[in-house]
Amino acid sequence: MGPYPFQDLVQAYYDCRRTKRNSDSALAFEIDLERNLIQLHDDLIAGTYRPGRSICFVVTRPKAREVWAAAFRDRVVHHLMYNHVAPRFYARFIADSCACIPGRGTLYAATRLESKIRSASQNWSKPIFYLKCDLANFFVAIDKAVLRKQLEAKITEPWWLALATQILMHDPREDYEIRSPAHLFNRVPQHKRLVAQPAHLGLPIGNLSSQFFANVYLDALDQFAKHQLRAKHYIRYVDDFVFLHESPQQLNQWLVEVEAFLPRLGAKLNPTKTILQPVDRGVDFVGHVIKPWRRTTRKRSLAQALKRTAAAPAEDLRETANSYFGLLSQASHSEKDRAALARVVLKRGNSVNAALTKTFLKK
Repeated sequence: MGPYPFQDLVQAYYDCRRTKRNSDSALAFEIDLERNLIQLHDDLIAGTYRPGRSICFVVTRPKAREVWAAAFRDRVVHHLMYNHVAPRFYARFIADSCACIPGRGTLYAATRLESKIRSASQNWSKPIFYLKCDLANFFVAIDKAVLRKQLEAKITEPWWLALATQILMHDPREDYEIRSPAHLFNRVPQHKRLVAQPAHLGLPIGNLSSQFFANVYLDALDQFAKHQLRAKHYIRYVDDFVFLHESPQQLNQWLVEVEAFLPRLGAKLNPTKTILQPVDRGVDFVGHVIKPWRRTTRKRSLAQALKRTAAAPAEDLRETANSYFGLLSQASHSEKDRAALARVVLKRGNSVNAALTKTFLKK
């Protein structure tokens, strides 16, 4: 028997199709699905699988970023690898590592930080401080040699390690197609572009494998925060992380120690995004602002929701507005924001339910 049953590849295909079904490469793969899956399986087992061409484009919201999309066939392989090896890593991750982990999205991160603040401040009765940090140019600065060693420490089966390593070390810049005009690429700072990095640095933003590898990479920081610094109140979402403590001096000491630790990974902090201040002023984290007794949506996110809903084509209005109603509803105190969104929707001729949580077309 091979390293995996064929059914696992079929499952990886279905997992991949859930989010990418309408892309050109997904549709092309699906036209002759059985033959394509069998061919992919044969290539993987024989060791002749090679990643194909990627697509590179720019997204402009919330800011201009370079995104890389692997071919659908390669995405299926990413899911196959992820489904097999991720659980063993997740079993070791701390509960305060969020993002790209099942059940640990932005709402999980925001509510978990809120409960930590309540605990540390004894239900807002005691003044505490927070230290918020952000890594500089995170995805394009990841050292693949460091990550490779982290994978080798946990993936003991040679075939799966070889596949994970092949995915990690594949350089999409060797074969890719550009799908955005030059003026959009010009909006992405050069130091934030993968194409500007040396070959041993950087993961392509946009692939499941990159999201998973990024969590493996920063697990070392999480373990350092918990076991070396012994920080009781710490949480991380991708490359944003927060420490809480009653003493600003202690937070400053941790900052010094984190700055000394990060070069081991080949990472460094973005000094312009390091914040140390009282929690009472509000902690801006994963799109939420946590203040005494309430958690609201970041003002910039609300402004974007109102602007995009007002500008959405009529046929997309319901879907756009409902996605923003869902986003705003995650905050504990969101009625005022949802009412503002409802006014925009009503002005455009749609109805809104009494709870201000969704819109529908007038009959």
